[in-house]
Amino acid sequence: MNPTLSPILHPPTPETTRDATHDAAHHHHEAGSHTPLGFWLYLMSDCLIFAVLFATFGVLSGNTAGGPGGRQLFELPFVFAETMVLLLSSYTFGLAMLRQDANAAPRMIRWLMVTFVLGALFIAMEVYEFAHLLHEGAGPGVSAYLSAFFTLVGTHGLHVTSGLLWLAVMIHQIRHFGLDDIVRRRLACLSLFWHFLDLVWICVFTFVYLREFA
Repeated sequence: MNPTLSPILHPPTPETTRDATHDAAHHHHEAGSHTPLGFWLYLMSDCLIFAVLFATFGVLSGNTAGGPGGRQLFELPFVFAETMVLLLSSYTFGLAMLRQDANAAPRMIRWLMVTFVLGALFIAMEVYEFAHLLHEGAGPGVSAYLSAFFTLVGTHGLHVTSGLLWLAVMIHQIRHFGLDDIVRRRLACLSLFWHFLDLVWICVFTFVYLREFA
């Protein structure tokens, strides 16, 4: 029989259409189920990167080359405020993730926008701190200690900036596609990433800043 005549002679029944739709949804689900695992593997690789940076900073923390150390350079109240801003952004992100029922997209977008503003404020404070250190003549080329400091804190800042770009994309997708399964899965990955950066910054605040004033 001519294959081109098969759809005409044997039109699809409702049961066939339903089975095909189910199979397509099943394969789509199977493909999407690998996303969380892949993202966890990415986070583990990021953990290794930050572990190396922390280890490098620990080794070089005493190599100031006769220059200023953290006690002379850092303003602990400012860094504490910076930390509170990032912690608050993690809290507002959590509030956004709780608003995932069918009619909650506008409220979720509002909380995500608050998270974006707080994350942008954190980056602005970090840029201000770097600019202040450079103005004081304490750039990364002054000593191994400052080089390790700028590398560690700057790498975290680049991650937060990437998270802000991702956050902006997700706000756009929620507005245009709603809270479908794909958007929810991407939001779950972004939530893991954002809370991971929050945890890394707590380690930075404790290991890099607080230890200088202990």
